Amino acid sequence: MLSTIERWGVNTLVAFALTGASGAASGFACEAPGSSLNLPTITELEQRGVRVGDIDIRVEDIFDPTKPGEDTTLYRWANDLHMLTRDDAVRSQLLFKESEPVSQQKIAETERLLRGRRYLYDAWIEPTCYDAAAQTVDLRVRVQDVWSLNPGFTFNRKGGANRVGFELEDQDFFGRGEFVSASVGRNVDRDTLLLVYEDPQILGTWWRGRVAYANNSDGGLGEFAVGQPFYSLDTRWSAGLGLAAGDRINSRYQLGQVLDAFAETTDRFEVYGGRSQGLRDGWARRWLAGVRYEDSRFSETRDEELVAPLPEDRKLVYPWVGVEWIEDDFDTSRNQDQLVRTEDLQFGRSLRAELGLAAPVWGSDRTAAIAKVQGGTGKRIGAAQSLFFTGELRGRIEGDGLNDALMQGEARYYYRQSPNRLFFASVRAAVAEQPDLDHQLLLGGDNGLRGYPLRYQSGTASALVTVEERFYTGWYPFRLFHIGAAAFADAGRTWGRDVAGDEPLGLLSDVGVGLRIGNARSGLGNVLHIDLAVPLSRQPGIDSVQLLIETRHSF
Repeated sequence: MLSTIERWGVNTLVAFALTGASGAASGFACEAPGSSLNLPTITELEQRGVRVGDIDIRVEDIFDPTKPGEDTTLYRWANDLHMLTRDDAVRSQLLFKESEPVSQQKIAETERLLRGRRYLYDAWIEPTCYDAAAQTVDLRVRVQDVWSLNPGFTFNRKGGANRVGFELEDQDFFGRGEFVSASVGRNVDRDTLLLVYEDPQILGTWWRGRVAYANNSDGGLGEFAVGQPFYSLDTRWSAGLGLAAGDRINSRYQLGQVLDAFAETTDRFEVYGGRSQGLRDGWARRWLAGVRYEDSRFSETRDEELVAPLPEDRKLVYPWVGVEWIEDDFDTSRNQDQLVRTEDLQFGRSLRAELGLAAPVWGSDRTAAIAKVQGGTGKRIGAAQSLFFTGELRGRIEGDGLNDALMQGEARYYYRQSPNRLFFASVRAAVAEQPDLDHQLLLGGDNGLRGYPLRYQSGTASALVTVEERFYTGWYPFRLFHIGAAAFADAGRTWGRDVAGDEPLGLLSDVGVGLRIGNARSGLGNVLHIDLAVPLSRQPGIDSVQLLIETRHSF
């Protein structure tokens, strides 16, 4: 098979012979390296009914020696030591094949899917050769690798608590896209030795698997899952199973301190499946069903005296059915929730609803209807503004009414003031009804109220408002990191008595500034946050300044 360059050269000669020196159109156009020839767009090719010809996979190295600042000995060593993602690992993720009609939707969704892999920085699919007579077009799939082997020390701090650890992980094991990780760490809850193996495409198929084992200072947990998900909007079926079993010590919190603790032993199993007619009229509609087994048993620990009642044991075994709708409306952006990365934004509406029935006849310890509804949507407001909503409602309906119910939602607003400045605001709220005693609704430095200790307030309802002015500096030191900054304010509170019967503290607020460091060359984490937050509603025992350091996947 001729390479793209060879085909360009051969077909240029043929075109010249057929048309002479007049330069008349030959009906065949190829984009040579360095040329400025304009080929039809993907949309135009689809409108003409063109079919896909050859598909060329190009995996680009971490550093590009042709770019200023990247042609250094250290960066060339990094390229040499790094194992590039295999071509077949990329090809197996394409949603289109040779000889199929060109589809703008499938190409855009393939780019989104590839960008979602942590071992890839970005993905582009572009036409390279167009044969008008044969009505075929060759496509180039181009992806850029990041450094996927991450050994080293980890540290983060939020809510006044530190998390430290050492990990060795590879997100692209032998260039196959598999995830392998071994880590040891310590956080406010426990010491952990964690081993994980994930294969997002078993033997090049769309089946995926996960095996994990955690040996904790307060118990252990094992997980196993295998299945084929709805990997694209046009996928026609899904199926799988998952199981988990383990034990641990759970702590309940009050004012950032451990209130009491209890032991939990859990066993979970699920088998599920789904059917769909694929993408029709801009919507994917899916019918879902499965069976779940959830068994949680609680007991007192030797060293803890309970302040609140011990949670009741739960055994729920139930079949469930569900339905899901997803609208095909996506867009891309940069410098919004990440630093100098292509971001895929879902503006389309989505809704997923499930209903199950637990009963003693299945093995449950009670009769209950178990419901869950979640959804989201986005809205463009002119060229510079956007608004996103997400929400969820879940709970059990038993003989005495609604139990362990939680309704929560979030609204996020973005206003692009300039290429380097963006205003962000969000509102989050949650309401719990008769929560199980092992479930706390918490608010603190670990989930958005940055000027206060972690798990500081608890209750039966909460609300949090955040505003940020984000700055994207364009500074790219050593061509490794993108630098940003933020000025922010948070305000939140809880309502209702907590598990110990105490009243909430009322409205708490903070202001602060933060540095954002986006790692452009590693899949370890997209954005490092270093924040200083000052609580405006000082409470006894609260530091005047809170330092938070953590790696997150958003700004």
